[in-house]
Amino acid sequence: MQRMMMLMVLCIGWVAAHAQPASQPHILIILADDLGWNDVGYHGSRIETPSIDRIAREGIELDRFYVQPTCSPTRAGLMTGKLPMRFGLYRPINKSSTRGVPLAERLLPEYLDERGYQSFMVGKWHLGHHERGMLPNQRGFEHYYGSLTGGIGYWNKVHGGGYDWQRNGVTVREGGYVTHLLVDEIRTLIEGRDTDKPNFLYAAFQAPHLPNEAPAPTIDKYETLLEGSDNPHRIVHAAMVDELDQAIGQVLEIYEEQGMLDNTLVMFFSDNGGLIQPGSPETYTFIQKIGATAVEWLGRPVPSFPLPGLEFLAANTFDGGSDNTPLPGGKTMASEGGVRVPAAIWWPGELDGGTHDQPFTVTDVLPTLLDAIGAKTDIPKALDGRSQLAALRGQVSEHADYAVSDLASGLAMYRWPWKLVGVDEPKLYHLIDDPLEQTDLSISEPDQLAQMQKKMASWGFQEDPGIPIVEALLDPDTFGGEEDGRPPWAESTVD
Repeated sequence: MQRMMMLMVLCIGWVAAHAQPASQPHILIILADDLGWNDVGYHGSRIETPSIDRIAREGIELDRFYVQPTCSPTRAGLMTGKLPMRFGLYRPINKSSTRGVPLAERLLPEYLDERGYQSFMVGKWHLGHHERGMLPNQRGFEHYYGSLTGGIGYWNKVHGGGYDWQRNGVTVREGGYVTHLLVDEIRTLIEGRDTDKPNFLYAAFQAPHLPNEAPAPTIDKYETLLEGSDNPHRIVHAAMVDELDQAIGQVLEIYEEQGMLDNTLVMFFSDNGGLIQPGSPETYTFIQKIGATAVEWLGRPVPSFPLPGLEFLAANTFDGGSDNTPLPGGKTMASEGGVRVPAAIWWPGELDGGTHDQPFTVTDVLPTLLDAIGAKTDIPKALDGRSQLAALRGQVSEHADYAVSDLASGLAMYRWPWKLVGVDEPKLYHLIDDPLEQTDLSISEPDQLAQMQKKMASWGFQEDPGIPIVEALLDPDTFGGEEDGRPPWAESTVD
């Protein structure tokens, strides 16, 4: 009898040790790419996004969620909890770059793995692909399926002349629309997960990033819904957003079918503001001149024949179909339309619904998640982000100064509710009184300006060692197009 009792105790202890603790929810991060402020239904858009709206409605709408104005820097901030400028990351990682998030940096799945999580990733990585050690499978993700570079054709999966679609480091050549394929992979992963472990899924959808490509029936739908739009790219863009929303709805259904949704912390946001068309025709004239004549640009001679990157530059200038109304600016800009994005957090039974109107930055995500799973002691003091869990529960907010990079004006800094934009010609805004950045207070608030300038100068960020823009234009990061004979990106990494 005594042996039987001991055996029962040991079995109970084994089960307890391997069961998922109640304090450890599943984590689902859904990242959109280039989604505009007015591209979601709950902001009044004519684009139908019932699944995204559900997350915002049943969870907490994050009304002041701030990211970086381009993709790689935002993703780096998400994965590290640090400002990406600390390791010299100011702009998207070019296909020819040997850089990535430094291998010395710990990433979110590595923290979660130490707490017993099984971590999966599907979608766009864009945090370095030159060395094998930079890839998702080497940085905490047990399973990875998707693309490494900045953007691929939704049907042909080509980026910059090379095929970019893989599973765990091995090229996968398959047909199908990228957004649909990611959902199929998620279903396989979640149904086959280790049920003894809490799960972390990072679903980094490419949509609605360029190129403008969507299934014909969904495009037809918006030919009617958006009839009369003054932007010729808006209809296909809307179809891409709709497909994204359908995919998100299917992912939530998968979690419901698996009995996971009630114990899942869901976060949704975009990596930056939407790509919009310029308001001035002078931009087009400038682009034409680049390839029309021989000029000295950035101290380098540019050929007199049209640059290979001319089409790429034009597409990124004119093919945007997003809408950031009423926020000013868009992708690549430190203006609110470039860095304040649609976002929501939903944790059934743990967080009450509503709207959170205090700042929450992408660098806050990592410490907030660690706090939420009971791992507050794991949060390094060196992070730039702060846990916002208490703030989401209606308690006192803690906000660290936040910085974003802008290729035009340099840095911008947030010290809530103040925003300082630019170094050489600084502008100062009070975002509660002036959310659309219409009134520069740099002259009338000299003390506030001086304090923020001093802090900005003290950050000591690394310089950007990225490749020169001219070189990027000579061998551009085209989205889609034909393969040019180079090996697939999964086989282009070095050991």
